[in-house]
Amino acid sequence: MVKWRIGVCFPCFTSPSGSNFMSCCVIFRVEAAVFVWFLARVHLYTRKMNFNNVKVPKVPGGGAASALIKLGIIGGLGVYAAANSLYNVEGGHRAIVFNRVVGIKDKVYPEGTHLIIPWFERPVIYDVRARPHLVESTSGSRDLQMVKIGLRVLTRPVPDQLPTVYRTLGENYNERVLPSIIHETLKAVVAQYNASQLITMRETVSREIRKILTERAANFNIALDDVSITSLTFGKEFTAAIEAKQVAAQEAERAKFVVEKAEQDKKSAIIRAQGEATSAQLIGQAIANNPAFITLRKIEASREIAHTISNSTNRVFLNSDDLLLNLQKMELGSTSGKK
Repeated sequence: MVKWRIGVCFPCFTSPSGSNFMSCCVIFRVEAAVFVWFLARVHLYTRKMNFNNVKVPKVPGGGAASALIKLGIIGGLGVYAAANSLYNVEGGHRAIVFNRVVGIKDKVYPEGTHLIIPWFERPVIYDVRARPHLVESTSGSRDLQMVKIGLRVLTRPVPDQLPTVYRTLGENYNERVLPSIIHETLKAVVAQYNASQLITMRETVSREIRKILTERAANFNIALDDVSITSLTFGKEFTAAIEAKQVAAQEAERAKFVVEKAEQDKKSAIIRAQGEATSAQLIGQAIANNPAFITLRKIEASREIAHTISNSTNRVFLNSDDLLLNLQKMELGSTSGKK
């Protein structure tokens, strides 16, 4: 097929205010047969128009007026063709072209400016960026609990399959496909787990849902980039049962703590009693071996009493006999030895 390269020039503004502009030229490659057909149709249309029957006021130079009318019509058709022969594909988009003779073309047009035949062709532009879709579905678990699941899905059409997507699903492919396959997948997956497992095994459930949805969406030329569970809502009865279970578990833990504390107190009392008995036994042995041991303990007690009284703000008067606990009457072993 012979192809021509055609240059089209148009003003290109370089500032939002439009004060500065320059002439930009765009070169397009057009199939020769299509372009020749378009020019032939325009020529045939202008020849069919009978300008001789047009009533024009008789003014001097009538032939020039008729020529101006013809030129105006041809110029108008040219302006219409120039204004409708270009279309832009923005970033993150792809385009396909619908032709009134052959239908949807199989070629997918990338980002940029492209040329079409006015009226005879029209572009269909798709957004191929991933877009989020939030879907909520109520399903029954394996233990017959009703669960309301919120799912967020990131989807986009497969760019190379846009002609097939348009032929089978149209432009609103998401509304035609996603709700049905998502609800069906959620019901199938949730029915395999108990309500409690949906909470404890949330990541596993999410991966299984994503695997099934990816396979189902691929049959419709739709790509899934991410699938995640956003919310899990259970019935009032199940929620109350979970709360009661948590309260019972906390009570059991509290009772277990009380029992352990009582056992520790018991062991502590036994150890304390054993320590006191051992201490009394040691004191008895010390007194039996050396009678001066009790005198030493009395001196220590007197010292503590004197220290407490000296630090007190109240005045206490004691005689030496009461303070020293009658130490004067005691005969120490060392003194009796000297005598």
